[in-house]
Order: sequence, then structure tokens, then C-alpha cells
Amino acid sequence: MNILALDTCTESCSAALLYQGQLYELTEGTQRGHSDMILGMMDALFEQAGTSISSIDAVAFGRGPGSFTGVRVGVGVAQGIAYARDVPVIPVSSLAALAQDAVDTLNVEQVAVAMDARMGEIYCASYHCEDGLVHLLDQERVCPPEQFIPESDQQWVGVGSGWSEYDSILRQNFSGNLAQVSVEHYPQASSIIKLAQREIAAGRLLPAEQALPVYLRNNVAKKRANSSHA
Repeated sequence: MNILALDTCTESCSAALLYQGQLYELTEGTQRGHSDMILGMMDALFEQAGTSISSIDAVAFGRGPGSFTGVRVGVGVAQGIAYARDVPVIPVSSLAALAQDAVDTLNVEQVAVAMDARMGEIYCASYHCEDGLVHLLDQERVCPPEQFIPESDQQWVGVGSGWSEYDSILRQNFSGNLAQVSVEHYPQASSIIKLAQREIAAGRLLPAEQALPVYLRNNVAKKRANSSHA
């Protein structure tokens, strides 16, 4: 199956294309302008692969949590393509994609993801790697960093921007259960393709209208009005 994947949930904007078994990927850091950037990336990928958007069979996308605006951009682009091409969508957690990137680059099994959610909170979840893919152990949530504690007494690798923003608090929480901290990990479109393939194998493809964002935080609009960083 030919899969187009995109992620605009964080300051790392990425797109990937799995076409005839070969992976093409582009990633670029940005604080804004995700919509223009992701469209340009997709055009470049199709050019590299020598194909067009008409060849894709599904659209996978980072459905959040993350930047309010970034999440909306990704969902909107994915939904628009799916409607236009009449193909299914595959929503993938940005936290899971971040954990998958850490597993692939660090060769670890227990990952504690914490992304800075601003306003004194983090988006967090814990994952275990099995057969090369991450599996959620608890639940995705938004909470103060003081409330994110180890799921077990095993050794964890802490990843994500939350570990940079709240380093001392999270290190104290995990204390003797922390093997390593590596903050420079982001959801990547290539990781989204990996996780999307598991969804495809399980038959969990959705129609375009079910391309929905996951913010985790309630009253997003109200909190966004109180902080430009929401």
C-alpha cells in the first residue's frame, strides 16, 4: 500500500511517502507556517518518487496532541487529501510517533514521553517496544510534570521537550528508574508510517470525516486566548 504521511504537531514539520516499498521523507524545523511548508514537502516527495498524489492509497497523519494550530493544520490537510482522492485516513498519536522515533534511534524498550504543553503542563505517556513497534502502557494525558511518574520499576528513557523544560522535576519523579534522557526527539512522518502499517494490518482505516484532532486539553480555545503558546 502506498502511504502518504505528515506531521505538523510540533516545531518539527515532516512528510513521508511510502511508494512501491520505498520510503521518501523530508523534515524541517519551523515555529510557524506549517501549512505552506507541508504542502511544499509533499510536492517534493512526489517529485522524488516520480509519481503523483493520485498514486496514494491512504493518508496517515499526526493527530495530536501538540501545538493547537499545528494539529489543526495536519488534520485539515490530511482530511482534504482523503476527500479529494477518496482514500482512507489513519490517525496516529504524536506521542506514539515520538516514542517510535526514540526506539528506532536509541534502540531502547521503555520510553517515557513528555512534550512541553506550555502553561506549566506536559503531554505525556509511557510506551513499551515489542517487535519493533511501540505500545501504549497507560494513557495519553496532559498534566503538571509532578504527576508523571514511572509505570513500573524498570529502567526508562525520557524523551521529548518536556524533559528539557521540566528536567529537575521529571528526574526526581523517575529517580532510580531513569536510564537516559534524550530531549531532541520529535514525531516524524516516517515513524507515523510505521505505526500506520500496524493499523492497516488490523483493518483500522477510517473515512475522511473521521480525521479528527486530539488536543487532550479541554477548553483549548479559552486557554489559547489566555496564552499565545497554547
